[in-house]
Amino acid sequence: MIQAKITNDLSVGDRRPLTLIGGPLLIESEEYTLEMAEAINVICQHLGVQLIFKSSFDKANRSTVNSSRGLSLQEGMRILQKVKDTFRIPVLTDIHEPWQAEIVAEVVDIIQIPALLCRQTDLLLAAAATELPVSVKKGQFLAPWDMKNVVKKLEDGGATNILTMERGTSFGYGGLVVDFRSLSQMRSLGYPVIFDITNSLEKLKDADTPQNKLEEQHQSMSHLARAAAAVGCDGFFVEIGKSSEVNSNSGTNRISVDDLEEFLKPILSIRETLVDRVF
Repeated sequence: MIQAKITNDLSVGDRRPLTLIGGPLLIESEEYTLEMAEAINVICQHLGVQLIFKSSFDKANRSTVNSSRGLSLQEGMRILQKVKDTFRIPVLTDIHEPWQAEIVAEVVDIIQIPALLCRQTDLLLAAAATELPVSVKKGQFLAPWDMKNVVKKLEDGGATNILTMERGTSFGYGGLVVDFRSLSQMRSLGYPVIFDITNSLEKLKDADTPQNKLEEQHQSMSHLARAAAAVGCDGFFVEIGKSSEVNSNSGTNRISVDDLEEFLKPILSIRETLVDRVF
């Protein structure tokens, strides 16, 4: 039986409901974060989906130094604590440096390691040392079986509740592909697997990208999610925003909260056909 215990009331894995890890890309303000958390939580409760709310206090890997990176660590943690207190849902955020782990652990229920940092030993050990569950994304430069070394570092650091996350593999310049065999290969390491819909569709695009290509990319979100559900993953990660934010300028690999329920329904239907199967 493969499971990871996130809180006393929520576990991810075999015989557990579908888990959604989702929320806005950045913690932009208290008002906006609470508004989004409430809307997402209502949908997940209605569908019987387990929600782990995710948003970042800092995006340290932006492409330019002038890009918006979010609020401070202290303000971000204050707002995530407000989300927990208000809606009684687990929260997750990512860290980029080892010293952040101890501070973040005072608030969050699970710490996430970004894909580009998944082999950073000190970062992994710092996250494990908090004794919290750890979610770690497979680097787009790794084969799925290479995640065994990442998981081993977390285990050596004392982590016992681990989620691994698939987010695609580099294919030439500016593109990613998803090999769905990786879900079962990573799950064979003994921990639940989450499929990152948003970042699996990440690609470099310029101002001349045709609108129809952007719409095609957005449609691909549903295709990839349904395929992952059919293979048998334990949950999904997706960035969620307001309808006004989901456009060609902000990126189409983000789901509008208004579309979230209809997006999840086919995934749940596919999972129902596998209900008697231990993945």
